Amino acid sequence: MTTATRNAVVLIPLAAVLAASPAAGAQQVVEIPGRDQQLDAEFEEVFRVGVYDGADWEMFATIPKVAFDAEGNLYVFDAGGEMMDPDLRVVVVDRTGAFLREFGSVGEGPGEFNVPTAYGVTRDGNTIVGDMGHQAYQIFDPSGAFVRMVRYGRGQPSVAGSGGGVTFRPSGGMPPLAAGGGPTTTTTMSRPIQVDPRGGAVYTWDAVAMTFPGSTEPAADHRAITRHTLDGEETRAETLVEAWQPPREEEEEMLEVSGSGSRELRELLKGFTRPPHFEPLLQMSLLPDGGIVYADSSAYALKVVAPDGADLLRTITRPIPPRPVTPRIEEEHKRKQEESQEALRDRGPMSAAGQSTRFQITTFVPAGGSGGGLPLPGFGSEPLSITAAEAPYYPVIPVIRQLSATWEGRIWVMRDGEEVLEDGPIDIVTAGGEYIGTFATGATKMPNAFGPDGLAAFIEFDELGVASVVVRRLPAEVR
Repeated sequence: MTTATRNAVVLIPLAAVLAASPAAGAQQVVEIPGRDQQLDAEFEEVFRVGVYDGADWEMFATIPKVAFDAEGNLYVFDAGGEMMDPDLRVVVVDRTGAFLREFGSVGEGPGEFNVPTAYGVTRDGNTIVGDMGHQAYQIFDPSGAFVRMVRYGRGQPSVAGSGGGVTFRPSGGMPPLAAGGGPTTTTTMSRPIQVDPRGGAVYTWDAVAMTFPGSTEPAADHRAITRHTLDGEETRAETLVEAWQPPREEEEEMLEVSGSGSRELRELLKGFTRPPHFEPLLQMSLLPDGGIVYADSSAYALKVVAPDGADLLRTITRPIPPRPVTPRIEEEHKRKQEESQEALRDRGPMSAAGQSTRFQITTFVPAGGSGGGLPLPGFGSEPLSITAAEAPYYPVIPVIRQLSATWEGRIWVMRDGEEVLEDGPIDIVTAGGEYIGTFATGATKMPNAFGPDGLAAFIEFDELGVASVVVRRLPAEVR
């Protein structure tokens, strides 16, 4: 065993640290201290943009994403707020908050948005918008002028949620609903894209997987972190990391089917599973040199990968165990889920779709029938209703709730809060495994974007729900 300042560094097989994760030989494991060293979260405010009543450019509807370029210019992606809404504009301000430009219009032509779902900015100021309607990434130069489109290649997400929050990527195409069954397919729910700091590519990652029957391809046994190059007419996808996929028992009664032919359809859908509550998500962020930091289990374990997925360099751990899920936690979680569902209903039906713990998926009608449902041949002459039962609970709550790397390479790690579904403390560590310190719960939010020279952007809302962006400067030690 060797010792490093403020940290214990040992070389042992990775499986000894994370028994549930696959091991690839002996890897460096860095254990950082278990006791928090508090950091001061009084950050200098640089500027803020976004008002209830003002110039057109500074009144925002919904802000799903903000980003910086190397000059410190802030890009605010202002979306319409409804699922599959094509309305999007990009507002750019300089490092003092002064308006520079805005661009973006709805349409079906090149440079026009048709269901934009993913957003990013390169360090040299090019804007990248993943557009589901065009099935392509649209690229704009630093002035906001359209440059070109790069079509989605195989493995690129094809269905997306509102505001770039999640995307769904079938591994072998959406499964057919027809009798006969077959191996399951895995449909992965990915986070929004991250732009390669070196330029020329974006990354997607499979946060969680759901399996459906009826495909000719087997279910995936891992969650992928994938690099999509943008230098050609079509993206080329390369899986750089095959992260751990939590094992999941088949839930034969997860879907409740009623109506004509329900027995046959229930047999067909036996392979359907969806994630339990608190199942660990795959979390990741990109380091300045193109390296990757990710977490894929319930434990406190950050895995640092060399640029382009060349090698797993180290695993950074803390002796903080995950909390067991108790009946009290289950009840509190259900209560908060219902409160969240009510709030979403108040915003409109599209915002609330699929958010509750028990929800109706859709109603099917016979082939050639009518009534507003989806045609489903081969299952009788009456409408069918498919309702998802409440998902089960994972046995523990993951320690790591969110992670993000700064412009200079510090890693911010938000831990689970003491209350259910609440944010907790934020640890600051280096990619080498040095522990810098911890912001106490509530001392600061996780920044929505990091920029050069310690700039960090936070999306905030006032008492009227008006969105604004506050840019603050971080001290050197946590940049």
